[in-house]
Amino acid sequence: MHYVKVKGILSAKNGMNLYRGCSHGCIYCDSRSRCYHIEHDFEDIEVKENAIELLEASLKSKRKRCMIGTGAMTDPYIPLELELCHVRKALQLISQYGFGVTLQTKSDRILRDMDLLNEINAKTKCVVQMTMTTYDDRLCRKIEPNVCPTSRRFEVLKKMRDAGIPTVVWLSPILPFINDTKENISGILDMCAEAEVSGVICFSMGVTMREGNREYFYKQLDKNFPGMKDKYIQTYGQQYILDSPDNTALMAFFHEKCKQYKIMHNNDSIFEYLFRFEDGNRQMSIWDYA
Repeated sequence: MHYVKVKGILSAKNGMNLYRGCSHGCIYCDSRSRCYHIEHDFEDIEVKENAIELLEASLKSKRKRCMIGTGAMTDPYIPLELELCHVRKALQLISQYGFGVTLQTKSDRILRDMDLLNEINAKTKCVVQMTMTTYDDRLCRKIEPNVCPTSRRFEVLKKMRDAGIPTVVWLSPILPFINDTKENISGILDMCAEAEVSGVICFSMGVTMREGNREYFYKQLDKNFPGMKDKYIQTYGQQYILDSPDNTALMAFFHEKCKQYKIMHNNDSIFEYLFRFEDGNRQMSIWDYA
């Protein structure tokens, strides 16, 4: 890891990344793309050493409370977080100043902060977003090797359910010829239903590839799925959006199964719910945004 000082921490939409880079090793990671200008080795985590100070100053200066988001670019619960506790310090400030929070992760390390998540959710709103790509743990360990498998994420979702903390699942990405099966989608949605997730975000049954993440992805395909790289090149060339050949049928199945389970599956409505601040007088349901 290495430290840098930054000029600001919150984006225009009140999102933040306390770290840059990641050690989860997900083979498809878009954050490796060169367009994000990460000039250091991706696994050499960049720590924003003045992030907590800047966050407190930003929260103090805001005229209106809002939802604070984290995890869009770098999973907040990388192993380094257990040592540095930047996310925990940020959650303490968010709770102290009465803001809401939504965190996107693949890691069960979020359970360390259940006390603060409960505290924030009691005052305003806390939403945990969990990425799930395959219900098969063996396959999960191939495509997301350095983070807890799907079965453990499922346990996290159930713990959030039991605590009354709303959850949203990202069904993304779905890798063509690898996890783009009806069986996989059904297995994940069955878990979502049992965990009583509020919504499932899915843009398509596919993945995006840009310069930087494409090269890493192909290298990992050669390592874990011999012959698959050639199939990708023959099928997609240099395309940015790589949709599954079964995208239309799988998306129809996804929407129908979400309807059956009464799980929100309209992306716009889910995002509106995630980022709308609610005070403690009324915890609105995601169905208020349908």
